[in-house]
Amino acid sequence: MPDAPASVARRLVFSDVDETLLSGKSLFDFLDFYFAGRHGTEGARHAAETRRRIAGMVAAGSPREAGNRAYYEAWRGEPLDAVTDWGVRWFARSSRTPGFYVPAVRGALREHRTAGDHIVLVSGSFPAVVDPVAADIGARHVLCTRPEVREGVLTGAVVGEPCIGEGKRRAVRGLAERYPGISLSECYGYGDHPSDLPLLTEVGHPVIVGGDPELVERIPDARVLPGAGPV
Repeated sequence: MPDAPASVARRLVFSDVDETLLSGKSLFDFLDFYFAGRHGTEGARHAAETRRRIAGMVAAGSPREAGNRAYYEAWRGEPLDAVTDWGVRWFARSSRTPGFYVPAVRGALREHRTAGDHIVLVSGSFPAVVDPVAADIGARHVLCTRPEVREGVLTGAVVGEPCIGEGKRRAVRGLAERYPGISLSECYGYGDHPSDLPLLTEVGHPVIVGGDPELVERIPDARVLPGAGPV
């Protein structure tokens, strides 16, 4: 996505994607959509097995970063062009579904844009999923996990670290360096899960979406917005 000159931004507004801006978990929704749609029954089975593997890792106490890496392993051998194309198809279908966006967050980001702020999506998801969302809401930057690609094919590895937990903090700091006239103490951050804590504590105006008890306890002065609720 093209970046506008840093000088025209009033502030930076960082937003998590899954269950913050979007009501669901785009990573797994897209996993099912792509593999079942492109590979049929075998693809659907592969997606289901990937879900079970990651759920087992989470139940065993593995960090979310490990689950994120396991997710991208499932894409080994898939052509980047096909994945990108199916990401556009996924968004076209999903964005027509009522409740795709969390209304309170979508509205807040619209207000930020109108005020001259630059919207930044920060996600453990990947460009095939996040880029169409960013284009739709007018985000200036996408900070996300980047799958490794060789000769146009996903290898199953990621470039650098997943954009999860502390990875989000480092990504936020890295982008902020490109805006020397803006202090992170002036910026906003939106997140829903304790793994967003590094993002939320990096900015001066944290916003908790959905009222997670741990986040509310850790950041008692944060603003709280309603989440998606049952979907």
